[in-house]
Amino acid sequence: MIDISSLPLFFTTIFFLVISPGPDLILLSSYSATKGFRAGLFIALGILFAGVIQTALVAFGLGQLMQTMPLVALIIKMIGAGYLAYLGVKMLLHWHKHSDTAQPERSAAMTDSDLNGLELIRRGCFNNLLNPKALLFFSLFLPQFTSSEYAMTTQLIVLGLLLSLFAFFINLLFAAAFSNLAKTIVTRAKSIKRWAVHLDGILGTLFIVLSARLVLSK
Repeated sequence: MIDISSLPLFFTTIFFLVISPGPDLILLSSYSATKGFRAGLFIALGILFAGVIQTALVAFGLGQLMQTMPLVALIIKMIGAGYLAYLGVKMLLHWHKHSDTAQPERSAAMTDSDLNGLELIRRGCFNNLLNPKALLFFSLFLPQFTSSEYAMTTQLIVLGLLLSLFAFFINLLFAAAFSNLAKTIVTRAKSIKRWAVHLDGILGTLFIVLSARLVLSK
């Protein structure tokens, strides 16, 4: 079904790709740190679903379509940049509203009453899907580990699912690490709580920067 001998290099490569900073890692780390491991789990599930969808799209040719029709990639990129900017502006507005209050309120990521599991999954999924670089990466990266001895579509599906599941496992480790780190900081340094509201300002700025970077990228 796939070339087993290529799997060690495949997993080594995607490990370093998964741990590299990007919109997915920032979203995952922010929600894990502010809402805990459960929120990080749902974000990771959303990213996993996005990977499955991208695997199917690549296997059936959308990746090649984006390479031959740049307008398709541009449209997806603009939607993705807009989504990142929306999240960033929302966090900045919450930070501006509460940064001068005597009693710091919980982060915007924590106070959204509608952020149930399905909403978090949706955010994780959209955050990944609306980045055309992710789909282009799938379409350019996966074929490098295919073999002429097996059906191309089957190999792309298997490799894409392996990539998505491996990334999900790594993301769970990140979620656990960030949630535990946040608990440790709050427990050992109670005074840090009064600075918690400024997390929205930092994260909002990061999302705006990522949005601009996506728009300006080629």
